[in-house]
Amino acid sequence: MKIIQANKSQLSIVKDLAYKIWPDAYGAILSETQLDYMLENFYAISSLEQQMESGHVFLLAEESGIFLGFASYELNCKDSGKTKLHKIYVLPQTQGKGVGKQLFEQVVQAAKKAGNSHLFLNVNRYNIAQEFYKHLGFEIVHEEDIDIGQGYLMEDYVMEKKL
Repeated sequence: MKIIQANKSQLSIVKDLAYKIWPDAYGAILSETQLDYMLENFYAISSLEQQMESGHVFLLAEESGIFLGFASYELNCKDSGKTKLHKIYVLPQTQGKGVGKQLFEQVVQAAKKAGNSHLFLNVNRYNIAQEFYKHLGFEIVHEEDIDIGQGYLMEDYVMEKKL
């Protein structure tokens, strides 16, 4: 397996993966209408391009020509000296095989190279992925509710890990 940095022409791969992964990751947490709303807004190609232009780096995990997952991160987010892990998702059938861990390690390396002191992320308070993050050394530092429009809220924990 290899981890590559995505370019703009590969953002459609990120979108396709999100549409395959999100129903499994959030189907028990979010309504179908909220899930559709979030996918349409966060993973439209124009939205992904805007994220990339604002400093998000996208990584793709690929093995034998098949894309297994993706991550995105932002170095020195909001001039904080910390790297924000915006996204990390792997196909359900590949979970537990080290794909997420390899994506995560690439983010850690980039953050350390940039001289950042911490990694941080948002995770839905009802998402079992927080156990994955705790296993990687993250701790919950506070709760955050984010209004994303249409009456929807993202009810998150902010988690942080010292590098």
